[in-house]
Amino acid sequence: MKFKIDTKEKFSVFTPQEQDLSANMTDKLRILLMDCLKNPLPNLVLNMKEVYVLSTEAGEMLPEVQQEFYEKGHSFVICELKPELEEQLDQAGILEVLNITPTESEAWDIVQMEEIERELLGDDNVDNPEN
Repeated sequence: MKFKIDTKEKFSVFTPQEQDLSANMTDKLRILLMDCLKNPLPNLVLNMKEVYVLSTEAGEMLPEVQQEFYEKGHSFVICELKPELEEQLDQAGILEVLNITPTESEAWDIVQMEEIERELLGDDNVDNPEN
């Protein structure tokens, strides 16, 4: 599987360089995405601008990966999803649980806002451990 990773100040952008994310690529994609949690910048933006076909298996894997990122206190945002793929995920009942933005710039904003929120909530929990 071909992909590009671009490292920013507080996150990485993972861009698959495949037009078709088929079922047999799902496990490899999951491993690549989960490996990003081991990076010094574990917040991740998944840029889908090159993807035109998304298998059901790959679509169903995305909320699972997103949940694992959030459980570990890191952001996972998908951006530049083609309208036909959004429709596919919507019909599967997956779209509403995903953190999706139209542009990469908006995804960056979400990651940065979530970072600030985690910092603020972390400070509150230090002052009041019962939260």
